[in-house]
Amino acid sequence: MSAAGFLYIVPTPVGNLDDMTFRAVSVLREADLILAEDTRTTAVLLQHFDIRGKQLLSHHKFNEHQTVEMIRDRILAGASVALVSDAGTPGISDPGFLLARTCAAEGIGVQTLPGATACIPAIVSSGLPCDRFCFEGFLPLKKGRQTLLAQLAQDPRTMVFYESPRRLVGTLEQFVAVFGPERPCSVAREISKLHEEHVRGTLAEVLAHFQAVEPKGEIVIVVGGQRDDAPRVHRNKYKDAEGSQQ
Repeated sequence: MSAAGFLYIVPTPVGNLDDMTFRAVSVLREADLILAEDTRTTAVLLQHFDIRGKQLLSHHKFNEHQTVEMIRDRILAGASVALVSDAGTPGISDPGFLLARTCAAEGIGVQTLPGATACIPAIVSSGLPCDRFCFEGFLPLKKGRQTLLAQLAQDPRTMVFYESPRRLVGTLEQFVAVFGPERPCSVAREISKLHEEHVRGTLAEVLAHFQAVEPKGEIVIVVGGQRDDAPRVHRNKYKDAEGSQQ
């Protein structure tokens, strides 16, 4: 019986393709199989880095429960498999956890490459404390949402959320109601892309901005925790004129 292969979890750029690491390109070139959230998106990435002749297999939230055992068996048979999402690090609000857990339970080597993710640049650029923070990803749309927010209202850590542009204003309105209008906030938009923007201020100020200006692109919300010594963050906008769009 052949020795078991390996699972590599490979981050891909959230915007600027120059954020791809040399190691990530090398792993994708050497993999026997690449698992892609969307094979069309990944095909564009592979073409950009001149990675040819690779077998691509769809692996996303709608089919991962059906494909995970087949992928595990291929790795056990000796295949080297690389998992990518459309952007960022798989497993962070993207498929990846189930496969990583299954492989770890089988004793298969699982290695996650360091690389792009949206939440870390957003919190570091926010000006809010990042020594301790909680990552909440996308909030539940209905069930459990209000209960979770009520719990977070007393949390002293900085909070990081993902949100869609069409739901941003409604979410900020809810944050104002639960956390209070004076809680410091930063909304990062289109990180690492041409139109990267950071809007900082109180929750009330940031909400007013996006009520007046329609939000577009990928959104990360950073909210200060419940702290008596939380700094006053002045409202401002920052655009990265050096970024390049994927």
